[in-house]
Amino acid sequence: MFAVCLRYCKDKTEAEDCLQEGFIKVFNNIDKYGFKGSFEGWVRRIMVNTVIEMFRKKQPELLVDEFPVLTDGEDEEVYDASFTHDELMAMVQELPPKYKLVFNLYVLEGFSHAEIAQTAGISVGTSKSNLARARQWLKKSVENRLLEKKQAVC
Repeated sequence: MFAVCLRYCKDKTEAEDCLQEGFIKVFNNIDKYGFKGSFEGWVRRIMVNTVIEMFRKKQPELLVDEFPVLTDGEDEEVYDASFTHDELMAMVQELPPKYKLVFNLYVLEGFSHAEIAQTAGISVGTSKSNLARARQWLKKSVENRLLEKKQAVC
């Protein structure tokens, strides 16, 4: 469960706080677990909701125009490179918090935009916009790392 929290948090200390808060909620609500589905899935959902709750407290107003977005068609080259899981997750960790939240919920947790909007207290449009911006951010990060790798070889 620590890995779930760490995926959404900016550092280890924040993830530990989320984990502790999440387990307090698990223990306080253990009687509400209805044995429908896996216990791990139930706990995971509580952890994700705890992270979202903490995120909301820190950033009550989510702005979507903070970072530029590349338009479709820009930099459409396909690169032949491989990144390790750790390298890819490090890139995700570098995302701005609001983009990381939506990206993780949509891509890694399988939430719909409607679920993200309801859970994070944002509109469906903001969820879609933040996901698109997260993808562009990650694309740029991959391109930069590929360039670094290419220059290191030369």
